[in-house]
Amino acid sequence: MKWRPLLLALAVSVLPLLQAQETPAALALQKIRGLDGRWEGTFEWSGARSAKGKMEAEYYVTGNGSAVVENLVSDGKPMMTTVYHLDGPALRATHFCAAQNQPRLKADRIDLAHNEIDFGFVDVTNLKTPDTGHVHGLEWRMKDADHLTLTFVFRAGEKESRERIQLTRSTAKHA
Repeated sequence: MKWRPLLLALAVSVLPLLQAQETPAALALQKIRGLDGRWEGTFEWSGARSAKGKMEAEYYVTGNGSAVVENLVSDGKPMMTTVYHLDGPALRATHFCAAQNQPRLKADRIDLAHNEIDFGFVDVTNLKTPDTGHVHGLEWRMKDADHLTLTFVFRAGEKESRERIQLTRSTAKHA
């Protein structure tokens, strides 16, 4: 009889955790965790900017599984880092941009059936002026376990550009 209150308290405290793990955001983060490893591919700018080249990426899980770090490398130099994580029921991405500011994004649309996530702009830190260029959105598309396309929407004043990065897995997950 003394165990019933303890079991009830345990069930009440664990149930929300189990339910949180089944949210679309939590399931999307689980899918992003699967990117763990090294990737290679290309980038191409369109819109107000134009450029193209090779891009490498490394993904790793940190924070006891609570976050995924994406490092994008061009010409052997780290250019951008994005950290994907949950914030309650929301999937967030903080992007450490080559433009030297840090846009914070939130998943506005999660379509797990098609492996698509659209992140919308929340705010940005270290923006020198309101017209300074910064990432304003991110479209995340996973064709299959070994092919990923990222499209960063970049705004500078009234001008908009898109940087499309196509990646293919080059090595397996970290040990």
